[in-house]
Amino acid sequence: MQELPKDPMMLFSFINMKLRDEYPSLEELCKSMDIDQQSLESKLAEFGFEYSAENNKFW
Repeated sequence: MQELPKDPMMLFSFINMKLRDEYPSLEELCKSMDIDQQSLESKLAEFGFEYSAENNKFW
């Protein structure tokens, strides 16, 4: 697993960049990077971000 940024804004930016450039869905990103999807969504939700499957990004 690639080390994820600890800073919430950096994590938000990093995940959205990966979704935009490399992955068609959050599920695919999490599988490929061996990340627990629920934990990632919960972590970003703590800072007010939610995932939009329709737009394939957090906002």
